[in-house]
Amino acid sequence: MSTLSERLHRGAATAPSQVDHARRLVADWQLLADLAFADLTLWVPLRTGAWWCVAQVRPLTAPTSQPEDLVGSEADGPNADPFRQAHREGRPVTEGEPDWSGANPRRREIIPVRHDGVVVAVLAKDTNLAVTRSPSTLELTYLDIAADLCLMVSAGTFPPEKLLDAEMSPRVGDGLVRLDAAGRAVYASPNALSAYRRLGVDGDLVGADLARVTRGAAVDGVAGEAVAAGIAAAVAGRFPDPMDVEAPSATLLVRALPLQAPGAEEGALVLVRDVTDVRSRDRALLTKDATIREIHHRVKNNLQTVAALLRLQARRMTEPAARAALEESVRRVASIAVVHETLAGSREDVVDVDDVLDQVLPMLGDLTSIGPAARTRRVGGFGELPAATATPLVLAVTELLHNAAEHAFPADGQPGSIELVAERDGDDLVVRVRDDGQGLPDGFDPALSDGLGLQIVRTLVTSELGGSLLMRTPEDPPGPGRPGTEVVLDIPGAARPRR
Repeated sequence: MSTLSERLHRGAATAPSQVDHARRLVADWQLLADLAFADLTLWVPLRTGAWWCVAQVRPLTAPTSQPEDLVGSEADGPNADPFRQAHREGRPVTEGEPDWSGANPRRREIIPVRHDGVVVAVLAKDTNLAVTRSPSTLELTYLDIAADLCLMVSAGTFPPEKLLDAEMSPRVGDGLVRLDAAGRAVYASPNALSAYRRLGVDGDLVGADLARVTRGAAVDGVAGEAVAAGIAAAVAGRFPDPMDVEAPSATLLVRALPLQAPGAEEGALVLVRDVTDVRSRDRALLTKDATIREIHHRVKNNLQTVAALLRLQARRMTEPAARAALEESVRRVASIAVVHETLAGSREDVVDVDDVLDQVLPMLGDLTSIGPAARTRRVGGFGELPAATATPLVLAVTELLHNAAEHAFPADGQPGSIELVAERDGDDLVVRVRDDGQGLPDGFDPALSDGLGLQIVRTLVTSELGGSLLMRTPEDPPGPGRPGTEVVLDIPGAARPRR
């Protein structure tokens, strides 16, 4: 399925600003559908003269009138006449007679979507006529606000220029207050009254200056002033960002929108949502996150202390083999310390493996005694991986790079090169360590090797990562006269790198 942007580009809305405007409308139109008790579909003209449906939303406050998926369908001929009329005249068009032919009788209104004076698409608003409602004050208020917002869509003053997070934004059913041009509440839904009760506001909100009431309920005077200023800005015709107002017993998320439809009474719409539990969980997660990062920082410091002690002990050793073993332990401990250092600076339990390896690679020459200097380069990106995957992976890759630097090139030979390659095969991660050295010894079987480095790599790859290890001679020799060696790690189900 193509994305909304791709579908919009197929139609007449080809300018980037027009596409962005349509995307912002779709991001915020659940509000309009709920207020209008109607299904909404967005249509764009095609060069063939037909109209193409690029997006669809159903109301949460009423039964749908369009149970079928209309995205990707086309309208042409007489069915598209209301679209053409609204697009041509730049004003809402209501179909003459309701459609009684289907299982869900409906009435359709076509609203032009204007941006910078140009109609870039049309919005079809389909109301289900099979549902009868009593004309309550709440329903009439909803429909009145929906009519204002539709006129603002037609005039190009809705949606706001900033793309909002629709998941976190308050919804119509969470609580709604309508304000007049003076900022006083003319209607407050029962849920809005309950939300303000939890803030400690007694009495009815109708007739009250909502900005002043909200400011008075806030514990933090600065935050209360900011929320009050946002409500006043909406009454003045601007779109403030949603903000929290916190009282001793509750926290409300407040979103204010201007209602300035041409020819209609000006005012504002204020949506409120009780986010007390959400903010409490957020604070708990932040505390937990800070604790975890502090633990990683202390583990890193302890590992660096261990590495320093091992390095001091290695300098005191007179036996070359013992000194080499201790130096290898220093390198392994230091590699793990780099992973914990990265985790200590991250707000999530993920590791930027490329950043870690870029820090580890220079350590190979500093902490080991190897033969001719080998040029090491990294190809491709590992991306971000969970810490449970990144730690054994970095240690295994470090072992393989060190093994290639130490054994691939004869001490009296020419320096060579080592290549670290990361590739994605679906959800799997394939890591290759290649060198252009002298190749594997005759009869060498990595599965039977008793070398500590290969044993560590096998254990990490098979047990910790659930992957496989293959060591072979490349089919295409990397250099003249030297067969080279390639080690392939296949790690299934590794998390995809984040973009």
